[in-house]
Amino acid sequence: MRTRIRGARVLDPATGRDEIADVDIDDGVIRAVGTGLQGAVDEVVEADEHWLAPGLVDLHTHLREPGEEYKEDIESGTRAAAAGGFTTVCCMANTDPINDSPAVTAYVLRRARQAAVVRVHVIAAATQGLRGEVMSEMVSLAGAGAVAFSDDGLPIMDASVMRRVLEYSRGVGRPVVAHCEDLELKGEGVVHEGAHSTCCGLPGSPAEAETVMVARDIELARLTGGHLHVAHVSAARSVELIRDARASGVRVTAEVTPHHLALTDEVIRSYDTNTKMAPPLRTGADRDALIAGLADGTLDCIATDHAPHAIYEKDVEYTAAAYGVTGLETALSIGLDLVRSEVLSPLELIRRMSTRPARVFGLRGGALEIGAPADLVLIDPERVWKLGPAETQSRSQNSAFLGRELVGRAIRTWVEGRTVHSLEER
Repeated sequence: MRTRIRGARVLDPATGRDEIADVDIDDGVIRAVGTGLQGAVDEVVEADEHWLAPGLVDLHTHLREPGEEYKEDIESGTRAAAAGGFTTVCCMANTDPINDSPAVTAYVLRRARQAAVVRVHVIAAATQGLRGEVMSEMVSLAGAGAVAFSDDGLPIMDASVMRRVLEYSRGVGRPVVAHCEDLELKGEGVVHEGAHSTCCGLPGSPAEAETVMVARDIELARLTGGHLHVAHVSAARSVELIRDARASGVRVTAEVTPHHLALTDEVIRSYDTNTKMAPPLRTGADRDALIAGLADGTLDCIATDHAPHAIYEKDVEYTAAAYGVTGLETALSIGLDLVRSEVLSPLELIRRMSTRPARVFGLRGGALEIGAPADLVLIDPERVWKLGPAETQSRSQNSAFLGRELVGRAIRTWVEGRTVHSLEER
């Protein structure tokens, strides 16, 4: 089927293109990009100058399958991704069983071929059982299809183990995604340690619980030459450490979540457990530093850390609630807030949500190249909406932005030229 998307504001960070143009799709690939394209087509999509961009890429998603399908599964999670404009997601290893063997990696990829509506890549465990003690079989896992290694929300506390992980990951050409948190320094903390934690009577975790581990892992990356990717950066000092390390030649990349860009620890005063996440929301000064780090490229990309949970896991007292929030369906809207505040241009936002994350993990995508798979998203930057039970495609509703008025939305998403999300069809 040949489709022409006509009159879109085409945003392609790979070439710097930002202009009103047409895009032709045929047999699942991009055939032409230009103004006034001619020739017979089977379908014309009138874009009305809405933004057309390469599909978004998320480096940090929890799809929960196998083992916790009551929270999310590959089908529901990838439908949520498509609704958010994502055409590629990378899923974490904290499944049940844990993805620390080639058999589990192969299972997830097989299930993705059967049920996913977007592309799914696998991040395998860095250590066996996510225990931080013995390295996983990285060569076999990479051979089975793992694109990165991570113990996800569990830091590798033993520096000698982390050193070996970085050394071996370099040998297989994969990044190590690090949750940087000193568990001893964190203690019983469930929110950022500060005035708001004191007022709320909630145990706090200082920003230094993150920054000391960022500093350690940067030094280990310097020692080994491995590729360190710092997950969900939350503290201002972490941004400084990453910026200095990059300037000195250390191979370190980093991501920031939409919720850390949009919210501060002040929101914990509501005792809404959808504000409980790891790392915790921090101060306004930290948030400002994250935004600045994203703008100047110190933080490579926005990653959702989509972490679905069942209602009963969140509808409890704050200290007992599960950590994490969903994010695939709202990430684009939060990113567009940075465009409206003139922190990022439209082209730069797409770079941070598509082109750059694809490059960080060496994935195909993030560019409107002739002959490339037609993984695309059409965005209405002014669409006003609210996320609620009737809107979400996820099995879980633990969003930090539930019921909040959001501006900007993916109105249609294509994967290999096939429509996988359309607001008109919902």
